[in-house]
Amino acid sequence: MTTVRTRVAPSPTGDPHVGTAYIALFNLCFARASGGQFLLRIEDTDQQRSTPESEQAILDSLRWLGITWDEGPDVGGPHGPYRQSERMELYGEYARQLVEAGKAFVCYRTAEELDALREAQRESGNSNALKYSDLKLPDDEVAKREAAGEPYVIRMIVPEEEGACAVDDMLRGTIELDWGMVDAQVLLKSDGMPTYHLANVVDDHLMGITHVIRGEEWINSAPKHKLLYEYFGWDMPQLCHLPLLRNPDKSKLSKRKNPTSILYYQRMGFLPEALLNYLGRMGWSMPDEREKFSLEQMLAEFDISRVSLGGPIFDVEKLRWLNGMWMREDLDTEQLADRLQQWAFNRENLLQVLPHAQKRMEVLSDFAPLAAFLVSGTLPITETDFGGIKGEREDLVKGLQFALWKLEAQRHWTRDTIWNDLKGLADALDVKVKDYLAPMFIAIAGSSASFSVVDAMEILGPDMSRARLRHAIEVLGGVSKKAAKRLEKEYAAL
Repeated sequence: MTTVRTRVAPSPTGDPHVGTAYIALFNLCFARASGGQFLLRIEDTDQQRSTPESEQAILDSLRWLGITWDEGPDVGGPHGPYRQSERMELYGEYARQLVEAGKAFVCYRTAEELDALREAQRESGNSNALKYSDLKLPDDEVAKREAAGEPYVIRMIVPEEEGACAVDDMLRGTIELDWGMVDAQVLLKSDGMPTYHLANVVDDHLMGITHVIRGEEWINSAPKHKLLYEYFGWDMPQLCHLPLLRNPDKSKLSKRKNPTSILYYQRMGFLPEALLNYLGRMGWSMPDEREKFSLEQMLAEFDISRVSLGGPIFDVEKLRWLNGMWMREDLDTEQLADRLQQWAFNRENLLQVLPHAQKRMEVLSDFAPLAAFLVSGTLPITETDFGGIKGEREDLVKGLQFALWKLEAQRHWTRDTIWNDLKGLADALDVKVKDYLAPMFIAIAGSSASFSVVDAMEILGPDMSRARLRHAIEVLGGVSKKAAKRLEKEYAAL
């Protein structure tokens, strides 16, 4: 009998997402409940955006939650390496194998040509995706571009006839997807990097993955993956598409409306057991419907057929309620004291804060008011707190929004990178740095009398800092869709 093998394959391109933990949890439970193995693979083919810091944050935050893996980049295993960037030669070989077999083709089309082809299709009322016959260039043109050393990609050939691709799903049964909507997918990019689709299929096969449990946003890619398995002559793993996490307004979970970073919840002082319990309740329930359960209890009762397909709502208020239950029912005062000490009042944290606080202290009791904002969650600020800052409300919102966008793109969170980002914005807006940072003091520290806001942001970390900037923007009236478009144009022009 085949051993069950599942995986989670996050991209290290930002903060570790609660959606990654949700998918990891269900893969872990399915593997353990079946006596199988669960592995972690890093999908870092996006070399522009992938960073070692982000990879480390993923590993640390999943471990903090109590999710462990049998094989991965940090623990090794017989199917390594477990970073796609270390498996690059493989993908090129497999892509060329498909070209030789007539299942893929070398495509020299430029971005402008692709845009023109899509536009022509739109105008003719054809909503189908671009296929081999649309993209094919005459042989002499291909030879000319090849001789000139022009960049190319490798694309897969997909069926052009009418009809549907039947995909079997463990939760949904057979799903039929129209071949007309499936494009001649790029498998190997012009820089030699594979796309997700090729790398994912090759790695899942070589790593012996038997069940691919992933989010439902991948359903539309399933025909491409099924076709690749057929082209290579490999057995396809069983597919299972979990429902997407949703905001309370039923929209897809997004950081605009809900903090999505695991590190944010850690910084807020949520217990890892409670957050993992809450993720376990996303679309799944215990046979006795109890709300509070540990990972061990979930593993003992786990059956994937109990997943409900309605979009599970990630509601922070409900999570707070569940966290409160864990704090009261599972921790005595000694244990709670330990947790508080580990969370905020550990020596490492104190040593980060004291150099800034010491300059303003005359007695030890000065410390708590000075540092309170560093161990707080959402600050109780109001619009009147910004009253002493010069500038119109719209200008304050614009400054905070630009700072948020700039800092969301920052992958190396240090005092110097934050300062360079914010000073660069102030210069671009032709504003004195002191004036530009003034509303940020209120947003980050709740007061203009705090020590350096840049130092404070380094200590708070990216997740809490960005969450506080978002909160300040909302407190000042927020940004409408229309205003956001205008601001985006202004920001791009900087």
